[in-house]
Amino acid sequence: MKYEQILKTIYKEVTSLENTGEVASYIPELAKVSKDHFGMYLNRIDGNNYAEGDTDTKFSIQSISKVFSLTVAFANQGDALWNRVDVEPSGNPFNYLSLLEREKGIPRNPLINSGAIVVADCLVSTLKNPKKDFLQFVRDLADDQTINFNEEVAASEKATGFKNYAIANLLKSYNNLANPVEEVLDFYFHQCSIEMNCKQLSNAFVPYANKGKSLLNDACVSAKQAKRINAIMLTCGFYDEAGEFAFEVGLPGKSGVGGGIVALLPNEFVITTWSPALNEKGNSYYGMQALEKFTTQTNSSIF
Repeated sequence: MKYEQILKTIYKEVTSLENTGEVASYIPELAKVSKDHFGMYLNRIDGNNYAEGDTDTKFSIQSISKVFSLTVAFANQGDALWNRVDVEPSGNPFNYLSLLEREKGIPRNPLINSGAIVVADCLVSTLKNPKKDFLQFVRDLADDQTINFNEEVAASEKATGFKNYAIANLLKSYNNLANPVEEVLDFYFHQCSIEMNCKQLSNAFVPYANKGKSLLNDACVSAKQAKRINAIMLTCGFYDEAGEFAFEVGLPGKSGVGGGIVALLPNEFVITTWSPALNEKGNSYYGMQALEKFTTQTNSSIF
């Protein structure tokens, strides 16, 4: 299949559309990014890679980091993790509070903020140097030691993260947070602030398309756990637009309010898009369009 030409065609088609999305402004540092960026990177499991557009520009991966933290927690704790967080779609925005209270402190899934904060609490409890060890895990997944936190973004999230503080305190009130709220949120804000480009993200997501084996062929998660994480991404990776993504694109994936989207077809490929302008659901406007076109034109879907 002529993937290089397919990406070029999709890039031209998508950038000809009016970009009606808006850059996330509730985190001040993210509001500084130009909405004109757009990149796509395809990482084939057979080793052939294809790039189009702004694939070397680093951006804040935000909620995409929740897949990495879930991977570490799942590998460390196994199925005991599901005693503290469920695996059901929320059907609500990522920072929704009332559902958490109704379900007595058990988050619907690990990819909404409440679930990811519980996962962060697990890592604060189990990792010797949580931020350092987690960052090293991501670097090793991508085989790139240059990946780092953006401290300005982390500080910006801390200064404006009132809902996340509310979520963490609510979790604490239900005894579903073992560590101090400030410590857990410091880790959480830093994990979300990790900066990567499309190539690095695609490389880091190879294990989820490759039965748990990383770019270096290291087994960072079991094939069974990779399968479970893919299932959670399919049903929960796009918050209250997860059904739309499954319907239009048909792949497991994860988005972030930094404008990144990663999607994958097991045993075949990982594809990452980045465009900072978001639709009303908080997902990249250009990215959603591009991925629908890609799976349609390549006839690639899990269905």
